Amino acid sequence: MKNKKCKIFLNCSVVFLIIIITRVGVFAQEFPDLEGFSGSDKVLVLAPHPDDESIGCAGVIQRAVKANAQVKVMYLTNGDHNELAFIVYEKRPVFFNREFVAMGRIREDEGKTAMRLLGLKDEDLIFLGYPDYGTNKIFFSFWETSRPFASYLTRQSYVPYKESPSFRAPYKAENILADIKKVLVDYKPNKIFVSHPADLNGDHWAYYLFLQIALRDLRGTIEDPKLFVYFIHAPGWPMPRNYHPDIKLAPSEKHFPDELINWHSLKLSKDEIEKKYKAILCYRSQTCVSAFYLLAFARQNELFGDYPLIELKKQKTDGRLTDYDYFKSSDRVSFAVVDQALWIRMKKPQELRRRLFFSVHLFGYSDTTAFSKMPNIWIKTKYNNLRIYDTNSGKELDLLESKAILEKEYLIVKIPLKILGDPNYILGCVATDKPFLPVESVGFRRMEIQD
Repeated sequence: MKNKKCKIFLNCSVVFLIIIITRVGVFAQEFPDLEGFSGSDKVLVLAPHPDDESIGCAGVIQRAVKANAQVKVMYLTNGDHNELAFIVYEKRPVFFNREFVAMGRIREDEGKTAMRLLGLKDEDLIFLGYPDYGTNKIFFSFWETSRPFASYLTRQSYVPYKESPSFRAPYKAENILADIKKVLVDYKPNKIFVSHPADLNGDHWAYYLFLQIALRDLRGTIEDPKLFVYFIHAPGWPMPRNYHPDIKLAPSEKHFPDELINWHSLKLSKDEIEKKYKAILCYRSQTCVSAFYLLAFARQNELFGDYPLIELKKQKTDGRLTDYDYFKSSDRVSFAVVDQALWIRMKKPQELRRRLFFSVHLFGYSDTTAFSKMPNIWIKTKYNNLRIYDTNSGKELDLLESKAILEKEYLIVKIPLKILGDPNYILGCVATDKPFLPVESVGFRRMEIQD
């Protein structure tokens, strides 16, 4: 009886250990090492909010500084929209718009303190000061509009921070793009670290999209830098929470199941991990609420990886409009250009067969038309019914030759390229009202259209 109980205990222990080890990533795949740094490197870290540079790239910053590389950090926002954290930090309700702006200044000061700890100077930091929790909306709908975006909490429609090079710039997309391009032209970085296009925080993927447009606009003006993309926000990732310097950071198989991304890892020394830990703790206004989450990124390594560019060659149909050989990317969401139209194939999951909704955002880029003049297309589907909007004008568009084909396993949508402004490059993502698609499927993808 005693032996039987011991055997049951041992079996349960093994199962428990397997679960724990799997969750913490001890069995995680080994990824190639991130390339090193040298004294000739000019590194630019793009942080959507003050703390993202420490969460995602504190090891990178330390390693680059050690190599005598030049390093700059450019913050898109001052993080002035985190109401819950501000209430806890101030130990009182926060009501007035000036108080949220003041909290943005506190986060700026915290960023300076954290970066000094990692070896940077205040002059290495650029705070653009655009609205936290608003830059994605600006990218969607505020290109050369008569009115700028208005922040819900700060009630500001322009950059309110006097120290910002963008002080009093209206919250419009062309201003954000111009500021990014100016830094790229003046600094000429050869390595850029930027937030991920599949990140669930809108400011994170918006920064990625603004950077992509800026780099397209500057082709031939500056040398193409290498891009390294870091990921922060996904439900239940990373696990376990809190500070675990003995655990590796690995991409979640739940969120990135198809292995489309070629991940690279930067292994950190004990000293680098400890400094990263301390840099994150510099953000007292955030760790007062979410230290258990933020410190979960202070681990043995940092991860970087982007989707590969999808090259879509223009094809002509042979009568099989939905032939799967046309499509490129994953089985869940894939793309093709056939008969002067963009085709998007979306796999229907079992749980949505009776209530099938998809939402598709498409931003076309043309070498002959300013991006601010290009249509920003939002497609809403219900079963095989389509509605198409231009998010910049807010107008619903005629369907023209657009259509949706509902098959047993897939919904396939056809959008003529002329609706997208006849682009040669597209940024697009697919989403639903149900979280059945993994992050990998719904992140913004880059598509190059070739003749």
